[in-house]
Amino acid sequence: MRKDSPGVYLPPPLFYVAFFFLSIGLQRLVPLPDHLAHPVVHHILGLVCLAVAVVFVLPALLAFFRSRNTLITFLPAKSLQTGGIFSWSRNPMYFGLLMAYAGLACFLGNWWTLFLIPLLVLVVQRMVIIPEEEYLHRAFGADYTAYKARVSRWIGRRAVDTGDHRDWAKAKR
Repeated sequence: MRKDSPGVYLPPPLFYVAFFFLSIGLQRLVPLPDHLAHPVVHHILGLVCLAVAVVFVLPALLAFFRSRNTLITFLPAKSLQTGGIFSWSRNPMYFGLLMAYAGLACFLGNWWTLFLIPLLVLVVQRMVIIPEEEYLHRAFGADYTAYKARVSRWIGRRAVDTGDHRDWAKAKR
């Protein structure tokens, strides 16, 4: 087993929880309107965000458990996850947590929670994702580099340059 690790000692969900409580504190100090739209709209948006969270988090957790990989970010990874939901996001659990965070913000009508999302994303990237990516590069080398070229950090597949620059419409003929 590898001795190296990402070296992330705070559990990543704590960042989301801390920002959520920060937004509650900000709402008490500098109150913003509870709703900028009809409450039904907020609840629908909240449900959509929570559904997206489940779609990303559950398959990622299942993949980790099936492969007997660790969720503890200061322990070494046993394998590189690249299939299933990991073919759509290199960080489906963090993206799912972000969607759950946004969903709760919609349900509670706390606009501070939404306004803090860019800062939360920045903090999670700097404090968690970048150290994890550096570790995965050390641990898995070319396999991780190829994976990183195919899949975006947060969500989406990338077009992989195969070196064939022909026009696809012409190539079909």
